[in-house]
Amino acid sequence: MGTGKTVVGKELAKILKTRFIDVDDLIEQKEGRKISRIFEEDGEEYFRNCEYKMIKRISRLDNCVISPGGGAVLEFENVLNLKKNGIIVCLTALPDVIWKRVKKNKNRPLLKVKNPLKRIKTLLKFRESYYKQADIFVDTSKLSVEEVGMKILEEIIGTDYADRKRLY
Repeated sequence: MGTGKTVVGKELAKILKTRFIDVDDLIEQKEGRKISRIFEEDGEEYFRNCEYKMIKRISRLDNCVISPGGGAVLEFENVLNLKKNGIIVCLTALPDVIWKRVKKNKNRPLLKVKNPLKRIKTLLKFRESYYKQADIFVDTSKLSVEEVGMKILEEIIGTDYADRKRLY
């Protein structure tokens, strides 16, 4: 959360002239309620099950940019499904940067705790080994959306994208 998955994903989809799919948005549409409400009413386990089913379905699609939630990698099957047909990019950021980016957003069920910054650090530490399953890693802490997009494209294409015609 707070690393730029949505804004970077939308930008990449625009550049690549393909569609952007946000897993959380699809779950909210299917469930008819916000993620925070799903957590409150049915718990994280129920949400993770919804997430698993959605990722299993959409990971079969071609030519799209998919933004799963940061906890999607906790289910190994999600990683396998996403890798079958694509490249997994892990966007990271320093805990303080993440907190600064998300602190005004009240729809973060995992951060509805007394010390959200500590919770962010705990989540990052716990998920660290799961995130290592990604193919590409980009720290977004000090980069603009455009810079993150270029770094991803450089990794995918295997060339210095910044030296090519600017796409942004």
